[in-house]
Amino acid sequence: MTIPAVRAAPAAAARLMFPIGRTVAVPVAAAVFLTLTDAYGFEVIPLGERLAYWLLLLGTGQICSQLIRASFDRAQFSPARLVLAAFPRCILVSLPVTVAVWLVTSLVLSEPLRAARLPGFYLPVLVITAAMVCLNFLAQRRPVETHASDSNGNPRLPARPAPILARLPPRLRSAALYAVQAEDHYIRFYTSAGSDLVLLRFSDALRELRGIEGAQVHRSWWVARDAVKSSGRADGKLFLLLCDGTKAPISRSYTRALHAEGWL
Repeated sequence: MTIPAVRAAPAAAARLMFPIGRTVAVPVAAAVFLTLTDAYGFEVIPLGERLAYWLLLLGTGQICSQLIRASFDRAQFSPARLVLAAFPRCILVSLPVTVAVWLVTSLVLSEPLRAARLPGFYLPVLVITAAMVCLNFLAQRRPVETHASDSNGNPRLPARPAPILARLPPRLRSAALYAVQAEDHYIRFYTSAGSDLVLLRFSDALRELRGIEGAQVHRSWWVARDAVKSSGRADGKLFLLLCDGTKAPISRSYTRALHAEGWL
């Protein structure tokens, strides 16, 4: 296993790098669509200049949306709370972008700058920024992580054992927890002494795993870091091989974040 303190620097650097392909594809695709459909009555502008206009504005919006998304990288919010937390940031970020759109549009159309036109640009900018934030959240989700170390990677003992350990059946209480899998309204515990089912929601299980070093690797799987023996690929899909031979699938949307953390 990789020592947390050793992997901290490269992992932190990797988290700062955006997935270039997806980041560029969204504004480029939107710019091409708006250019070819003559959106907002810009058909009077030559095709090349129209494309450059939309690339500039949508690129600016994408940068702002990426910054908003990155600010929530470590947040362990539910989807509903994430939307509520991100929306005020979209409102604020859209203000300077609106000014940029107003200036560029007036320049492109060779129109005089009229402050009275500013409010009319704000709503479309807000909608586009919010839409890009949503797309980035969906495409670049971070897994829920649980920790047994401080921010410097130094081991620390939790004040009490992870709450979920109290839910283990008696025969598994002294075993090491390897993974948790959602199965309908139940979760399956994978341990060094075998597996068993317990009636519990997966979202509740994730909250109760605090104090154990691990991460959600799939929409229905959480894996303890010490339980990972290796990683592999079968039928084009990634998985983690655990100490007991269990193969935990890895969601494509979590791959980048898990790779940055040194899991793969």
